[in-house]
Amino acid sequence: MKTRAFHVDIDCAQLSKEGCQVCGDVFLSRRIKEEDRIIAVMSDGLGSGIKANVLATLTASMAITFTLEKQPIDRTAQIIMSTLPVDSKRQISYATFTIIDIESGGETRIIEFDNPAWIFIRDGKVIEIEKERVNVVLDGGRERQMYLSHFTLERDDRIVMVSDGVTQSGIGTNDMPFGYGDDSIREFVCNRIIEDPTVSAHELAKVVIRKSNANDIYKPQDDISCAIIHFREPRRLMVCSGPPYDEIRDKLLAEMVRDFKGKKVVCGGTTSQILARELGLSIDVGFTLDDSGLPPASKMQGIDLVTEGILTIGRVAEILETMQGFEVIGAGPAVAICKLLLGSDVINLVVGTKINVAHQDPSLPVELEIRRNVMRKIARLLEEKFLKEVNIQFI
Repeated sequence: MKTRAFHVDIDCAQLSKEGCQVCGDVFLSRRIKEEDRIIAVMSDGLGSGIKANVLATLTASMAITFTLEKQPIDRTAQIIMSTLPVDSKRQISYATFTIIDIESGGETRIIEFDNPAWIFIRDGKVIEIEKERVNVVLDGGRERQMYLSHFTLERDDRIVMVSDGVTQSGIGTNDMPFGYGDDSIREFVCNRIIEDPTVSAHELAKVVIRKSNANDIYKPQDDISCAIIHFREPRRLMVCSGPPYDEIRDKLLAEMVRDFKGKKVVCGGTTSQILARELGLSIDVGFTLDDSGLPPASKMQGIDLVTEGILTIGRVAEILETMQGFEVIGAGPAVAICKLLLGSDVINLVVGTKINVAHQDPSLPVELEIRRNVMRKIARLLEEKFLKEVNIQFI
């Protein structure tokens, strides 16, 4: 199976301006598996609400599309700036943007236009990266400035992007008459990383949002967004479901699970019995039911989670397909698996291909798909929707 020395942990947290149902900031990211490449864009639409969201979505979508087509990052920015209209009264663009393009090995290019300056953190300290100012002449002779950076990420480096709802939070209050400011957000993020060097991108982004909301006395005066990119050691997870096609491979399956370095999940009664037999372990069968309607989880030494098979992984696929963001709500074995999946970076799916006669019963629900198809669906969702690196192996 493919392994990689480092993983790009990336997430964004957002909060809409008070009274608005839709956030006027947009964050998009894509993982290009074939090129081992990450593209991330944050755009802030002029104003707030639906209009701002539409403008920011247009900007971020163009940035993603042009970068995917391997347009030079500065050329992409020029096209976007030429396309965006300008507010007739304030003479400013209808959306700002920051585009980050991270290639295999950590080589990184960032271009920014009118967003608060992105922050680069290494060893708990802010490091200033040289930025090249690029002047762009647009239609009608308008001249705008953007900034281009090019550097290489190292292990545990972080990039922090925020919208002006963060830097300007608290503006007009006694403590922050001019807003929170760039220096304060830098200090705040560094202190949080020093407190917990392993803090995830998801949690760090949420902490920044909570602080900005508190600055605004819990009535946000603007859309608030924070995106974190963390270049770190990957967190690995193996999900094993289904017995091997041939019983002679039971020992191979057991050795794969035993020798795996990371967290382990086993889905399926037959699968867990094979592992227990081959590894000389016992299964502590669970009997406590919950509201999920699924069979309860069991326990086995050295395995982080043991569950029922096809019904549970079918529910996992359903949860991943319908959920918004990275927050998993609810309880039960399927929810527990989803939390482990979303908390991991490199996920190995080991799928047994022996046909279970019980699953051919026509009285069972139509949606009870063959195990391998469900696992393929889970792999696709994890890769495309949640930017995970997934390896799938059929045995």
